[in-house]
This record gives sequence, C-alpha cells and structure tokens, in this order.
Amino acid sequence: MSRMDEKLGRIRAGRYTKSDFIIADAKDADMGSGATGLGPRRDAQGAALGWRNRAEFIEQIEAVIRDDQVDIMLVSASILERLHARKAFADSNIQPAIRANDATDCWGAIRHSNYAHHPSRPFRSANLAQVMYGKRDPDPQDAITGTDLGLYSVTFVNDLDLDLRAQHEYARFRDEAGALGFRHFLEVFNPNVKTAMDTRAMGEFVNDCILRCLAGVMQMDRPQFLKMPYNGPRAMDELASFDPTLVVGVLGGGAGTTRDAFELVAQAERYGARLALFGRKINLAESQEQMIRHLRRVVQGDLSPAEAVRSYHSEIGKLGLAPLRPLDEDIDVTEAPLREGAAIAAKVHAGPGAAPRAAAVT
Repeated sequence: MSRMDEKLGRIRAGRYTKSDFIIADAKDADMGSGATGLGPRRDAQGAALGWRNRAEFIEQIEAVIRDDQVDIMLVSASILERLHARKAFADSNIQPAIRANDATDCWGAIRHSNYAHHPSRPFRSANLAQVMYGKRDPDPQDAITGTDLGLYSVTFVNDLDLDLRAQHEYARFRDEAGALGFRHFLEVFNPNVKTAMDTRAMGEFVNDCILRCLAGVMQMDRPQFLKMPYNGPRAMDELASFDPTLVVGVLGGGAGTTRDAFELVAQAERYGARLALFGRKINLAESQEQMIRHLRRVVQGDLSPAEAVRSYHSEIGKLGLAPLRPLDEDIDVTEAPLREGAAIAAKVHAGPGAAPRAAAVT
C-alpha cells in the first residue's frame, strides 16, 4: 500500500490530521506542450539557458522521488515507462500516476498554436492496459508493472453539445478503466474560454458540474479524489463540506509568486481540501526539493505562508541559487482567489490554518 492509499484511508475514515494532507508533483507537462513544457534550464544566477531536455527532466523527477516529500508523482505514460526502466520507484512509497487523457485545453502551450482560443475537446492517447501491464492484452493474473492510477481531465465550458460530449467520453473511460481495475482521479478545470461569470459564479458553476457529473456514478467507478482550481474559500468550503466521501484536491495553476504557492496550500487545507497537485509552481522553482519541503511545512502549520517565503529564500541562498524574484516581490499574494482568502482570514483575526470554516466563509 502506498503512502497515498494510507492517507486516503485515514481521510475517508474521518481521522484526518494535517500530516495526512497529500501533495502531488504534476510532472505531466509533456502531455500538453513540446520543448517548453519541461521547464527552463537555469544557471545558479537564475538566467535561462534554454529548455530542459527529456533526460534532464527525468533526472529531476528522480531527485524529487529520492527526497520523498511528495505522495504522488504524476507523469506521462512514456515518462513512467522510462522511470520504471531506471527503477526509480523500486524503494519508494510514492504512488506513480499517469495522465490518462490529454484534452485539447492542455495543448495551449504549443508554440505558435491557436488551440488556447478554442473550447476544450476530449482526446486520449494513453493505452490503459499498456500503462498497467506493459501490453495490450493482459492476462487477469498478470502483475501490475506500471501503475493502476491515472488522472482523467474534464473541462465544462457551458456549451450543451460540448459538455455532453465530454460526459460521454468520461463515461467511456470509466467503463474501460473499470474492466481493467484501473483507478482514477478526476480533474475539472474552469472553462478554458471566456464566460460572463465572475469568480463567485465560476466556483458555483464548477462545483455544480462536478456534483452533477458524479451523481449517477456508483462507488466502484468514482474517482479516488478530485483535482480542481481554487476558486476561493466559499467555493472550496461548499464542495468539501457537501459529501465527506468525496476527497477534494486543488491544482497549482500558474507559476505565480512563491507566496502564491504557499498561500494556496494553506487556504485550500483550511477550507477543506485534502490534496494539492502542483505543476508549474514546483517545476519552475529555483529548488524543487526546497519548494516541496516548504509546502509541507506550511500545510502542517509549522510556518505561515509569509514565513515560508522568507525561509525558502534563505534555504536557496545556502544552495548558492539566486531567487527569480527579490523577496519583497516574491512575498506578495498576486492571484485574486488567494487575495480574497487572505482578506477573509485577516477579517476574522485567525492564524494560519486556524480559521473556523463556517465563520470564515460567512
């Protein structure tokens, strides 16, 4: 049993403590982009020296696995194949997972493309049998050689025909996964095209889409947990308190400041999230291992988000690494939903992680 499974067991049993908060490193950017998705190669002064190649990317993933601070390592199927060939998970309690679909809203980082201007359309390239067993026609008695966990992503865009198609494709995926015994977690993005919704309406729309989507799905086919944007404290509290069997997690979103990353994990946990899956906020950090260690310290209440930024800058300085931003900029909260949550916390005069959820979202 992986550390992820142990933590999920305690969360579902109502025995959650802050040490059970699950952190995932989302190293699946190659599923939505080309050369730029693996992140910049930088020198000690922070200057960009081009883009990481695949070998460098795999070496960085292995370094994070060895540091053993994350609970899930999310990668593409092809990267997982290489990691297993290198025995990266041989002595690890980290759960490997793959991105099981690569819908078109993930393609926006492809250079010179216009995909980001089009509503999301479903698409899958990974073969689940191959991911699990390394072959297309496995025997039921075969041992799992890859992983039995994957992320499935859905983006509702408030267009009946497109959202219906997305639902059909998700149902097809669940049928195939169920026949193989493949587990999944569900990622639901905000609409990837412009809408007339403000932040509060967006949170309500996404929450309702998730709950409606899963209402007809029985336990054996339900996602292990959710991955979704943080649309502010009200939306997170509403979804997390709706059904205790539905484990809610947040995605990291854009790069932002270092304070944004720490503020996100603190607020998400405060308002009911039990997981955080960080992509760019880890992948673009000066030191990925130090970023993850500080995320863990924040969620456990050892450091406030602001204290964690100062500590992080101190630690990367000891490593001889120059910060990408000066401390007085990196300590700012820049993302709107996080500013809302920070203002609410200040209003109720609560310390980090201490705000009663019901009071905080009134």
